[in-house]
Amino acid sequence: MVLNAKRLAFIFWLFLMSQAVQAQLGFSHEIGIVAGPVQFRSDYGVRSDSETNFGNSGFGIGIVHYINFAYRADCNCYTTDTYFNDHFKLRNEISWNKTNLEHLGTFVDESRQSEDADRLRGHTGAANNIDVGTQLEFFPLSIRSFQSYGYKIAPYASLGVHFTSFNPEVETTFDNGTNDVGNINDANNFFSPWAPGSVDASSGAAFSMVSSVGFRYKVGRLADVVLDLRWQLYFNDYVDGLNHNLPSNENNDWLVWLNVGYIYYLN
Repeated sequence: MVLNAKRLAFIFWLFLMSQAVQAQLGFSHEIGIVAGPVQFRSDYGVRSDSETNFGNSGFGIGIVHYINFAYRADCNCYTTDTYFNDHFKLRNEISWNKTNLEHLGTFVDESRQSEDADRLRGHTGAANNIDVGTQLEFFPLSIRSFQSYGYKIAPYASLGVHFTSFNPEVETTFDNGTNDVGNINDANNFFSPWAPGSVDASSGAAFSMVSSVGFRYKVGRLADVVLDLRWQLYFNDYVDGLNHNLPSNENNDWLVWLNVGYIYYLN
């Protein structure tokens, strides 16, 4: 965990340095906060099962920073009128999300009376992640017109890359009869078809691809409300502490995050 913290601190330092460079170029800046529910799609439960997807939901919160290419803070004037300046913003973010996880669906139904069903019922955990990253947001409508009240709603889509420091939690209450209750390093406490090493609560780090769609609603000359729906795919399958290596485990861990936020324009 110490190594991950150092990596995260280094990347955050690079992020701050990049913002200092951008500030020297004169582009204006925006800052805000976002928060909302997270659906973490992990190796817990049954894939595409609604009970699993809605049952394994958590919460996320983040601080966001935007570079606005359409306006210059050093002269309180618009920049050169180019397509890029009028339709793109750079979003930088540091965020945290956590989701408690358990096995839900048909394999833990009350009608199933077996040791493996009991192993799944006793296995719980949590995905606990800190993210730092950047996304490029595309606004199909003019950013200048939106800032000057030409319209109140500005839709957008974005794509970017995040660096994630993950610290999963794993627990089990299954008693395998060897006085080893709660030992997450004993494979006999977990679903028997899983390969050895499938359960791993080690902290780690991974990059992820982030894409979102949303819109801004102008509530004041220097303030917007934002609604954002994010899809995030991790380039690692142990973010939730589980990679069971069965044929059904085709994808890495990923999440869907619906967040609402408040954005303030800095002069």
